[in-house]
Amino acid sequence: MTVHFIGAGPGAPDLITVRGLRLLQQCPVCLYAGSLVPTEIIEAAPEGALVIDTAPLHLDEIIAEIEKAYQNGQDVARVHSGDPSIYGAIAEQMRRLDALGIPYDVTPGVPAFTAAAALLQNELTLPGITQTVIITRTEGDASPMPDAEDLASLGASGATLAIHLSIRNLSTVTAELTPHYGEDCPVVVVYRATWSDEKVIRGTLADIRTKVRAEKITRTALILVGRVFEENEFDDSRLYAPDHRHILRPR
Repeated sequence: MTVHFIGAGPGAPDLITVRGLRLLQQCPVCLYAGSLVPTEIIEAAPEGALVIDTAPLHLDEIIAEIEKAYQNGQDVARVHSGDPSIYGAIAEQMRRLDALGIPYDVTPGVPAFTAAAALLQNELTLPGITQTVIITRTEGDASPMPDAEDLASLGASGATLAIHLSIRNLSTVTAELTPHYGEDCPVVVVYRATWSDEKVIRGTLADIRTKVRAEKITRTALILVGRVFEENEFDDSRLYAPDHRHILRPR
């Protein structure tokens, strides 16, 4: 028996990985985060499978369901949204399973910030603009932020920022980043990337709050900040330059 932690991707049913889908299709027990994983993905569970939405459950109740499956020798598909390594809350589950001696593995998924970049047809790293992407969030009730990871400190890098779980803190985001990026720095808010009701709101640090408020978006949105969203004048990568030599293109 194995518990398979599966990244379901950002929302579109066809963006789950082939491996993740195959595991889901063969597990007699499926526990999924119903608030973020679409039912179209969970419908791939085998006929007769025990399917449980864990959104209303606390950690002890989730582990109890896994223990039942373990005692019955049944594989479990534990399905999370996006990629489970990013704000997936799987670490505490794996720690419990380690203590119980229950085996598990992890299948990665497409994270929301890369799905948003694909929707926008943007590269998040551009030569001469930035070569760094920072994935972060602002402080919330569920998770406090370490002192050294405030937005002002991260923003000093000038990197592309992918800010999760923070749409309700947009005033804090704009206030802390404006001194580093400037009021005219592009901001893109992507609501439910790859879902049927996805929405893109473009603005700057100066006006993005007004635009988001007008759309009445209060959850399930990603905030992207950086000059990569405006720049069309950037250096070509040296990777494909005619005079660039490497092991596959020797002199």
